[in-house]
Amino acid sequence: MSAQGVPDVPNPSDHLEAATQAARSLRGLSTELTARVPQLLEAMRSVGTGLELHSTLDRICETAAELAGARYAALGVVDQERDGLADFVTYGMTEEQVARIGRLPDGHHGLLGALVTDPGPVLLGDLTSDPRFAGFPADHPTMRSFLGVPVRVQGEIFGNLYLAEKHGGAGFSDYDLHMVRVLATEAGIAIGNARLYEAARQRERWIDGSVAVTTALLSGGDADEALTVVAEQARRLADSAAGIVLLPAEEGGLEIVAVSADDPSDSLGVVIPPESPIVARLLAGKPVFIGDAASDPHMVTRLARRYGPSMLLPLHSGGRVLGALATPRVRDAKPFTEAERTLASQFASQAALALMMAETQRDRERLAVYEDRDRIARDLHDLVIQRLFATGLMLESAQRGSVVPEVRTGVSRAVDELDVTIQEIRTAIFALQQGPAEAPSGLRTRVLREINMAAVPLGFKPEHRFVGPVDSLVGELTGKNLVAALREALSNAFRHARASRIEVVVDATAELGDGSRGVRLSVADDGVGIPAGGRRSGLRNLKRRAESLGGTSRIEPGLGEDGGGTTVVWEAPL
Repeated sequence: MSAQGVPDVPNPSDHLEAATQAARSLRGLSTELTARVPQLLEAMRSVGTGLELHSTLDRICETAAELAGARYAALGVVDQERDGLADFVTYGMTEEQVARIGRLPDGHHGLLGALVTDPGPVLLGDLTSDPRFAGFPADHPTMRSFLGVPVRVQGEIFGNLYLAEKHGGAGFSDYDLHMVRVLATEAGIAIGNARLYEAARQRERWIDGSVAVTTALLSGGDADEALTVVAEQARRLADSAAGIVLLPAEEGGLEIVAVSADDPSDSLGVVIPPESPIVARLLAGKPVFIGDAASDPHMVTRLARRYGPSMLLPLHSGGRVLGALATPRVRDAKPFTEAERTLASQFASQAALALMMAETQRDRERLAVYEDRDRIARDLHDLVIQRLFATGLMLESAQRGSVVPEVRTGVSRAVDELDVTIQEIRTAIFALQQGPAEAPSGLRTRVLREINMAAVPLGFKPEHRFVGPVDSLVGELTGKNLVAALREALSNAFRHARASRIEVVVDATAELGDGSRGVRLSVADDGVGIPAGGRRSGLRNLKRRAESLGGTSRIEPGLGEDGGGTTVVWEAPL
């Protein structure tokens, strides 16, 4: 095993030595055994076919059973601690029989456990009479004759090959033992090759996942969506029940901000408190590996009860810890191997680097936007407002000089409209000059700010209406997501709808589909609607935000004639 946790390349001389020893073991044996050599060679050829590891183990069991005339065969794979079995591959039993038996042997007791701690060839006429025998579980088929040999890969014990119930009722012979020992030697070579192939494929998958994450983070898209890509890729590559991204929370600790799981809604927003020793270790840039999250006393959140083996990896790069990545498996699942831990740690480091690069890129883009907003605000103030004001003065002068009542009334109305326009432009200037740190805390004010900011690119100010005590009823997390949903909806309307009218309604007295109280955001326009086959990434973002809070998002007819346009409805519990 190399320092990186990847199996070393087999030495051809080792293979030659193993084959030589196997051949020597056949010398001097009877003509009966010699006559079975072609069968042995065919079995060895069969074992060496293919590179996928688990199918190789299946093939070894089947070939060994056919070679020795056994009804049943099994291969127990020794775990990393070498005190039990990490896997148990069987041949000869149906899926129904395996299901009735239930849990497969763990190698901690009985005859199989003894062979794990003291591997060596075993030949028994009746295994039930052996003092190491600990009994069969319920619904286990009857077995008497038994043969077991260790399987070594590059000199180390990989596991044990077991055969039981010789056909015809006779026991296994010394000839069978010799043949199976030779086959076990070839099996070790085949397993070594399969493990190398599996390790190479595993590295390739993790590299591809890192590329996908980097591409998503640097594509300039939504930051939340990019973090979700990190969680999805980590879950897929680690073969875990969930992929979870955590970032530092405002009140301390780590907050779950992105989840890939069958039911992510109850995980988003959960905060691991700062007093947790796991948080301290992660923020110090050190990984945490847990054998069983449900029983580990350091796991303090309610989510831990559903998981087993878990990896919690810091997202650190350049001496800075950005957050953490968690990949928990279900309870009683296989623990993570050293190779998986190494590859996952490398993936987390690559994701952290991509996060830093994406953050730097967004900072540059944000600075460019602020500079552009300052320029627009100056132009609006120094040019547009001054010209509108001068035009108003000219109209007032013309109004005083006119003797026709209709003209005076029309000019007066035009002056009033200019005053309103000047006020709206000043409001837009204020919004353009306001930085994110200056954003007021009230939800109503934040909604108005988004509407005023949208008025500049739209060319008109969307209508708005509030229903109920919005500021006092809507919680901070729901309010933050509602403002983000409003920004997304207004952005979609500006970029795609070509609307001339938009109406925003925030209703804090809404009744949700399940009868509970909630807040409903409606953004309606009279634009062109959503074309068939058009992009839906923005709508997916809205839906994901709503579902993370236990709410929903949908599309309804708009404000145009005969329902033309689009109405985006976003709602969540209070």
